[in-house]
Parts: sequence; C-alpha cells; structure tokens
Amino acid sequence: MNTITKKKRLASLDALRGMDMFWILGGQSIFAALFVLTGWQGWKLFEAHTVHSPWHGFTFYDLIFPLFIFLSGVAMGLAPKRIDSLPFSERKLYYQKAVKRLLLLCFLGVLYNHGWGTGIPAALDEIRYSSVLGRIAIAWFFCALLVWHTSARVQAMVAVGILLFYWFLLCFIPVPGGMSGDLGAMGAGSWNAWFDKHFLPGISYQNRVVDPEGILSSLPAVVNAIAGVFVGRFIAQAEHFGPWRSVITLFSAGLVSVLAGWIWDWYFPVNKELWTSSFVLVTVGWSTILFAAFYALVDILNTQRLAYPFIIIGANSIIIYLASSLVNWSYISKSVFGGLVSASAPQWQPLLSVVALLLVQLLVLHWMYKRKIFVSV
Repeated sequence: MNTITKKKRLASLDALRGMDMFWILGGQSIFAALFVLTGWQGWKLFEAHTVHSPWHGFTFYDLIFPLFIFLSGVAMGLAPKRIDSLPFSERKLYYQKAVKRLLLLCFLGVLYNHGWGTGIPAALDEIRYSSVLGRIAIAWFFCALLVWHTSARVQAMVAVGILLFYWFLLCFIPVPGGMSGDLGAMGAGSWNAWFDKHFLPGISYQNRVVDPEGILSSLPAVVNAIAGVFVGRFIAQAEHFGPWRSVITLFSAGLVSVLAGWIWDWYFPVNKELWTSSFVLVTVGWSTILFAAFYALVDILNTQRLAYPFIIIGANSIIIYLASSLVNWSYISKSVFGGLVSASAPQWQPLLSVVALLLVQLLVLHWMYKRKIFVSV
C-alpha cells in the first residue's frame, strides 16, 4: 500500500541542524576565547568538549557527526514513503534520485577532504575516498531503502540486529591472523582495521590503520538514521499526543538510550572512531534529547527569531559545510574586521576574532536565506 504523505516542515529541524554546524564553522573556539577574556576555569571544562575523544570515551564534539545523520532520518520520518507496491517504472525514479544523491555526496566528500590549496592528486591511490559526507550519504541511502520497502517493525528489528551483529563481530569473532575483541591501540587489531586494509581504496585519515569514516563502521551509522526516522514519525503525530507530552516522551526515550549506551560501555566501549554500538545508543539518546529541547523552544514556544542564526545555517548546511573547507573564511574576516579586532584590548581580541569569523559566514547565509537560495543535495 502506498502511504506517501505530505511532508511537514519544522523550524526546529533547521535550527538544530544549524546549531550542529555552528561548532564546525568556528563556534568551537568560543570557550578558549572566553577563558582568555575572563580567566574563569569553568570555560576550560567546556573547551574540553570541543575536541574529539582520543579513543574510548565521549565528548559533545563527538555528537556533531551522528547528530547530522540522525536529523537526516528525522526529515525522512516526517513523511515516510512506502513505494514497494508501486510499479517498477515509478519506483525507478526514487532509486535513480537516491543513487545520484549517494554518488554526489561521496564526490563532494572527496572534494571536502582535499579542498583548495592541496588539490585532488592525479594518482587515484593517493585520494582519501571515505568522508563525513560519504558516510551521511551511505547511512541515508540504506535507511531510505528500508523506509521505502519495509514496515516500522522491520526497521526496528534491522536496527537492533545491526547493533548486536556489530558487537558480536568486533568483540567475539577473531580477526584473521589476530584475536577477538582487540579494540585497543587505536584499533590496529580490530575488524575495522582489517576491512580498511583490504577493501578501502586510497588513503585513510592521517594514514591511520582505522579510518574514522571507514567501511565497516558505516554499518552502525545507519542505525542513527533509522532512529531519526522513528523520531520524525513520532513528532509528525504530535498533535494526537499533545506537544508537551511529546516533548516529555522524547526526552525520556533519549535519556533511556543514553543510559543504555553507557551500561553497554562496560562490555563494548563507547568509541567514535569505531562507531561502536554503545556509541550509537549514546549519540541517538543525546540527539533525541536535543531535538526534544529544540522542538519545545522553537516550534512550541515560537522562538524562531531567537533561533534565526541557527535556522539560516541549517537551511544551507551542506553548502556552508563545503565552504568551511573550500573558502578561507579566516582571511575574509580579517580583511573585513581585522582593523577593529586589532584596535581592541588584547584580552578581547580572541573573542572578537571568533565573532568576526562567524559573522561573515552568517551574513552570506542571511543573504541566501532572504533570497530563498537553498542548496540541497
């Protein structure tokens, strides 16, 4: 049965996506700048969460990537489509669009990895093919196929199956020529390293034995998208439950997921580089909690004006993400605001530099938003 429904637009979805991107665009430097200005040691605690965990563990900077995947699922879940009953001639259009999106995002991911100044090498074995955009594309693609062809029950079973299979593989199945459950030493003895060594073309990130966007760890990332689909489905029916009851339900579900992830951490460590099953639960939980908070603040309490900077980032998130690699925003901000920053007191200069960097990007995004220029893939 075809259950295509009209897509619902949520300001909170763009706002949360924009908040997520805000830290990549330069927001992560705010806490260090505030420490220079005030000397308050508390900013150091916040700053510690603006870098990735070195191996096992979790910081909120580790949430940026899985949150983006989760939100792609939420957008899909707001208007889930079942196309399996359609004639192939009609389904073909969906498949073609999905494959084009997959390939385009993978290409843009390669472009982002190199960017201007270094260039993409002519030697194909010197290119890093795995990327953040590539993983987003893979997770979205396989999640879309599930949504188009299976019921919510099957999707839930697939998600649970992936997490359990990944745990079983990494912790209990010996790697050829190695042992089982070797997740230390930056994953050198893991199945992830084995897959990347034998099947990942080109080079890995910083020539590591495990690429953080490698082949095997893309599998559990699909679950982040599936979880987003369920949240999208639920929020699309929020009027039946009541908005505040929906917020409480999402917050509670997110909290349970976070707690379950940290309990699983005792047996399968929370690890972003390996994208472990426990990491999926922790990030899905925090993603759900943040979405509940933004839905309450932006959509229920109608604070779109206050969230406007985040909304304009989220509305053009892909293009501004690419621009963060391809455009020298620091040079532009110094060219425009460098004199004002230099004329200020030394303790103010780091903070004003961050504000100037963010401001030039927001001005471009504001111009695009007002002219309804939205670049999506």
